[in-house]
Amino acid sequence: MCCGERSEWSQGNRFPPHVRRPDALATAGEEAGATNGMITPNSIQGILASYDAEAPLAEASTIPAPWYVDSRIAKLETDAVFGKTWQMVGRIEQVEKPGQFVTASVAGEPIIVVRGSDGVLRGFYNVCRHHAAAVVTEPCGQASLLHCPYHGWNYGLDGSLKGMPEFDGVRNFERQENGLVSVKAETWEKFVFVNLDPEAVPLRDFLGRLVQRVAPLGVSKLHYFDSRTYDIHCNWKVFVDNFLDGGYHVPHLHKGLSSVLDYKEYTIENEDRYCLQSSPMVASNEDAATGATRKGDRAWYFWQYPNLMINCYEGYMDTNLVLPVDVDHCRVIFDFYFADVNESHREYNQQSVAVGLRVQDEDLGICEAVQRGLKSRAYGAGRLSVRREAGEHLFHRLLAADLKAGLGEKAAAAD
Repeated sequence: MCCGERSEWSQGNRFPPHVRRPDALATAGEEAGATNGMITPNSIQGILASYDAEAPLAEASTIPAPWYVDSRIAKLETDAVFGKTWQMVGRIEQVEKPGQFVTASVAGEPIIVVRGSDGVLRGFYNVCRHHAAAVVTEPCGQASLLHCPYHGWNYGLDGSLKGMPEFDGVRNFERQENGLVSVKAETWEKFVFVNLDPEAVPLRDFLGRLVQRVAPLGVSKLHYFDSRTYDIHCNWKVFVDNFLDGGYHVPHLHKGLSSVLDYKEYTIENEDRYCLQSSPMVASNEDAATGATRKGDRAWYFWQYPNLMINCYEGYMDTNLVLPVDVDHCRVIFDFYFADVNESHREYNQQSVAVGLRVQDEDLGICEAVQRGLKSRAYGAGRLSVRREAGEHLFHRLLAADLKAGLGEKAAAAD
């Protein structure tokens, strides 16, 4: 929003100033983008400009609805956000031994991370240099050689090209120049990350003070137990917004979870690229399953920009990794960790996972309803609760900075 116009936005206006929808309200020229060198409201430049990232929380609005429903924004996010940030792709335990690997998709790119025979962890594009087939097709495993199933090209665990069947007679071909293309790969706590940007800062610099805040919780002592994946009919940012609303929706939507949290003492802290929401825990029998499995003095809910959540209670952690599928869909991968994963604790751990999945089921319907509402002509943008929604404000400002920088880079490359 423009600073001079915020005070003029009243209940009589359906939309904040300059928020325009990518629908029949726009002319054909506007839909086409900037015309005659001018930025139109429905060009991608106009959509980005419609959000005032400088507004303080008390005066701020959310990012406008077109940011959630316009496919051009989704494409820009792929390049400027997911293609330039550290993305979690697996667990350290999956790549502890030489030859162990995990595969993933990051910003639409197939990726493999593998532990070399020399003990070094490396990341590569999972793309054969011959005819672009995926070299490794399993989600995880262990191999002494990376063997492409298409034409049998072989690569070492260090990415070097080892062999090409029936390639005699090919001229001007340098084997050492045709190994797998590398990407940055690093680890933190129990997790493996990659970054597609060759100029990216080291992982710990990107995480900032999150490293110090998580360390005392002892998550490295927890053990992986189970995973669940949800495919949700909403933009990935809707799911992140829901997580970052400072517990605003918890008393209304999550009755079981609400029964063990001291909602009045719920706190929100923003720093670097992360938000920490936390709450004192209270003993409650209102919901037996939640009371039995959500324990400790405090609940800790971390969000690391752009799409990773880490939720901790005593002896328990779950991570939520939110992956965009398209402008209207996302996939959320839940991994569950416990202090004890022996068979004697299986029933308790399963009950705890069920409590987490119930919370997710409660969120799912709301997130999908929000996505539908974002397409309504009745909505342009919303305001933020100063008490509760500082995390969303941080998210939107970080996102705006990356998208505007990404658009600038595209414009510079086109010149």
